[in-house]
Amino acid sequence: MSATDKLAFLNDRPLPFAKVLGLKFIAASDTSVKAEMVVRPELCTRPDILHGGAVMAFADTLGAAATVLNLPEGKGTTTIESKTNFVGPAPVGTTVTGETTPIHRGRRTQVWQTRITTAEGKLVAVVTQTQMVL
Repeated sequence: MSATDKLAFLNDRPLPFAKVLGLKFIAASDTSVKAEMVVRPELCTRPDILHGGAVMAFADTLGAAATVLNLPEGKGTTTIESKTNFVGPAPVGTTVTGETTPIHRGRRTQVWQTRITTAEGKLVAVVTQTQMVL
């Protein structure tokens, strides 16, 4: 499947929670998935910055999507571990970009690292997650 086909595959089959987040995939390959999300007030904590749970959900969605693109036919995936380092804020109105890249792509598990940045390139968080192949 080409990168264009992979991107269409992800955007044409949005997960319900990804819709709630407003996540839009912008690039996809076997070794990288990128998406953006606008920081809306309902995704924020006080004082109007992106909530940590929304950061983690954004990254989890990217890691799962990347795993799906690397699964053998008929297999599924689930997250079994996730670790987040929160580095800086993303104020309401900001567009954040997440890019996930593989650390390990094995038969039973895949490990992905997602960097989330603002449009200005400021680092918001780094998330490392392990996906189990089902």
